[in-house]
Amino acid sequence: MQKISTIEEFEQVVRDNSRFIFLKHSTTCPISGAGYDAFSAFASSQKEVPAYYLHVQEARPLSNYIAETYNVKHESPQALFFEEGKVKWHASHWKISEDELAKQIAK
Repeated sequence: MQKISTIEEFEQVVRDNSRFIFLKHSTTCPISGAGYDAFSAFASSQKEVPAYYLHVQEARPLSNYIAETYNVKHESPQALFFEEGKVKWHASHWKISEDELAKQIAK
C-alpha cells in the first residue's frame, strides 16, 4: 500500500496501472480507521491489484481533484476501484470491507 499526496503522483498512478484500488482516509475519524484497517488487510492479502491511499487532512487538493475529475462525491472513508482510468466502483463508511473489495476486483 502506497501513500499518495499530490495530484501529480495520482495522475502517474492512473497512467501506470490499468486497475488499482484507492482509499480516502481521515486520520481523525474512528469509522475511517475501521475502513483503513479493512482496506489495508485486503491490500496486504492480495497482489493482483495495487493499492494506494491518501490522508484527507494532508491531501485535500488531491481528494477534491478525485471527486471533481471522476464525478464521485467525496466521502471519508471512501474506497474506490479504478479500471482503465475510470471509477468502476466506490463505497464509503461501513461498506468498506475485505469481502466487498475482493468481490469488486473479481468482476
